[in-house]
Amino acid sequence: MNNQDILARSLRAVWHPCTQMKQHETLPLVPIARGEGVWLVDFDGKRYLDAVSSWWVNLFGHCNPRINAALKDQLDRLEHVILAGFTHQPVVELSERLSRLSGLGHCFYGSDGASATEIALKMSFHYWRNAGRPQKTRFVSLQNGYHGETVGALSVTDVALFKDTYAPLLRPSAQVPSPDWRLAEAGESARDYALRCAVALRAHLERHHAETAALIVEPLVQGAAGMGMYDPEYLRQARALCDEFEVHLIADEIAVGFGRTGTMFAWEQAFAAPSPQPLSHKWERGYHSPLPLVGEGQGERVRERAITPDFLCLSKGITGGYLPLSAVLTTEPVYRAFYHDETARGFLHSHSYTGNALACRAALATLDIFEQDGVIEANRAKTAFFNQAAAPLEAHPRVKNFRNRGMIWAFEVADAAPGFARQFFEAGLQRGLLLRPIGNTVYFMPPYVIGEEEFRMLVSGTLEILENM
Repeated sequence: MNNQDILARSLRAVWHPCTQMKQHETLPLVPIARGEGVWLVDFDGKRYLDAVSSWWVNLFGHCNPRINAALKDQLDRLEHVILAGFTHQPVVELSERLSRLSGLGHCFYGSDGASATEIALKMSFHYWRNAGRPQKTRFVSLQNGYHGETVGALSVTDVALFKDTYAPLLRPSAQVPSPDWRLAEAGESARDYALRCAVALRAHLERHHAETAALIVEPLVQGAAGMGMYDPEYLRQARALCDEFEVHLIADEIAVGFGRTGTMFAWEQAFAAPSPQPLSHKWERGYHSPLPLVGEGQGERVRERAITPDFLCLSKGITGGYLPLSAVLTTEPVYRAFYHDETARGFLHSHSYTGNALACRAALATLDIFEQDGVIEANRAKTAFFNQAAAPLEAHPRVKNFRNRGMIWAFEVADAAPGFARQFFEAGLQRGLLLRPIGNTVYFMPPYVIGEEEFRMLVSGTLEILENM
């Protein structure tokens, strides 16, 4: 088999995702024969550095020997069993470990990120119904947020390209200003802007909390918005506001969970000590009632609750990029609201492959690597080196808003012409780099096993593209 053979067959038989298929008349597909660590290899032997972790899922490299071994062992034990009325060791152990890591429990499993969003939205809606408050049916999300493309998930997504066509199918939802610091005014700090956005959230909840079931956010990084990054202060305020107005808080960590932002879950960074910097004079003049910080003058109830969201959605990296799996973790009060003699009060949502044994075993092997290799600490050291290696990129005159959060780097190209993303993608492939810009945003989201020389190659190749495009 060669590249041309598999390419032609794919075009005849496969409808590729997030793709205008007609474009492949002039933009060839990239056939991949095998993977080796951070590399993808085509049928002719050309290698591509997977700088986007194959849509943000791959954490420890392609064909990781430890995950491979775990799956081979599981294949000889159990591949799958219906999870309604049955259980098995991998799903029990994974649920226990995720609970210990997150502070939440009662894992409910799906197959992908969008299904995790659907599960969380339905659970929140159904919770309020069971709690005797059926008027709480609405959802609020951040401007430019992305939570998936199934009908419920798309209803709380705010990306026009994905949403507008299907608007007649969707339930209405409200959007509040995004704390993405690229939207701040000149001279306004990221933290001050986050606080300004929190005031807007407060205003919305003051008016609409009686009918609002939940707020859903992507913690710290809004992926489809072009890796929009924001100060953790917004999450602190969101938790306090959701407590005050009795609204659930859904943390969509589908893309940013499992170490991607520098902590196991991005949410953890909201509860480090707040920045000692004072509020700007601009903030003090423009807003007469800034919100109190969590832990500063607030009641004991808020401090006790200020450790977790009400729902935590996980997917993508959960299996190390091997198999489809998602999970939603929630609190004991939510779980108890469904625990009843009446079947209709239960959460009657299901997927055929819920809690698949092979996928759960891959996830357990992934968590083993985190634990045994001290991945979070190692990544912090890598990030420090990579930021130094990326200094020439940050200084390039065409680059603006260069930013980093954990193992994510991003920047905008100031003078990007129409068709920029496709042209940059093609130029990357010519240099052995898999880069997939979002609009005029170029980002790196590589597997954690990327080495220093590979990262230098990524930076130098990107600089070369900028100079020649």
